[in-house]
Amino acid sequence: MKRPTIADIATRAGVSKVAVSYALNGQPGVSAATRAKIIAIADEIGWRPNSAARALNGARANCVGLALCRPARILGVEPFFMELISGIEGVLADRSYALLLQVVTSHQQESEVYRHWWGESRIDGVFLVDLHYSDARVAELERLGMPVVVIGHPSESGTLSAIWSDDGEAVRETVGYLVALGHRRIARVAGLPELVHTTVRDQAFAQACEGVAEHVTMHTDYTGEEGARATRRLLSSPERPTAIVYDNDIMAVAGLSVAQEMRVEVPRDLSIVAWDDSPLSQVVRPPLTALTRDIPAYGAHAAQRLLALISGESVPPFEDQAAVLTPRGSTGPVHSST
Repeated sequence: MKRPTIADIATRAGVSKVAVSYALNGQPGVSAATRAKIIAIADEIGWRPNSAARALNGARANCVGLALCRPARILGVEPFFMELISGIEGVLADRSYALLLQVVTSHQQESEVYRHWWGESRIDGVFLVDLHYSDARVAELERLGMPVVVIGHPSESGTLSAIWSDDGEAVRETVGYLVALGHRRIARVAGLPELVHTTVRDQAFAQACEGVAEHVTMHTDYTGEEGARATRRLLSSPERPTAIVYDNDIMAVAGLSVAQEMRVEVPRDLSIVAWDDSPLSQVVRPPLTALTRDIPAYGAHAAQRLLALISGESVPPFEDQAAVLTPRGSTGPVHSST
């Protein structure tokens, strides 16, 4: 079946294509009754504006973009992005906006995607995630001049509007809690070292442990496999940690499995903390102590700010709520023989 056209509407309404165009674009030149009739026919036959034609008229695309430089297989098991997108979609749906999502393999490809989307008028703005230091994507998006919301720390977002939360505060709360439980050897299984938020967490972790606990950080790619590998190395060391903090829940669950495999009892011999709470953290046994934040709300706030930018409003940087510690069964006092 072919796509409905203005000509189809004109034939059914018994008017010219020019009259249909006037009616559908809210322009004068047709009566109120004719306009209502044309709109009703358009709805009935499922007509929608052609994006290319809208672009020629300078009309909005009613679509925003998100390119993710992550392996697609990781996105399938990574609750953070799924929850973030659910929050974004909730706001966009209320405004009849769509989200154009593409997985890319490099920042260069990501920048090319933005250029194509913007040049073809397929989007009205984009979200930028996984901010790096001296991030070339920031300069490219500034050059393109499109509305952008950076989901990341404003220190590296240039002139682009940013939304972020204080990861350092969450790290300090976690270390303070573990130290209060008696832990003096604490490890962290972190994410990608080139990410701004990873470095913020690295620095906060080292500072919080200074003078109160021995500490080590191991960087990974966020996958369960890498999390498990790092956990085996940590638990095989002569001075193994009594607590491990993981940068996401997937790695924390993998770490719990490794501990059970190596006969290390949680929380008697090892306490585990997961960054970003999820149902996964709560269904394992013992349930994982986690850093909890409302990720769908985080995505919703980002979407609200991007739509405001598209509408021509000034949108200052916005600090969202930091993650807070939710203690569960995977953390406890240090056992005397540990």
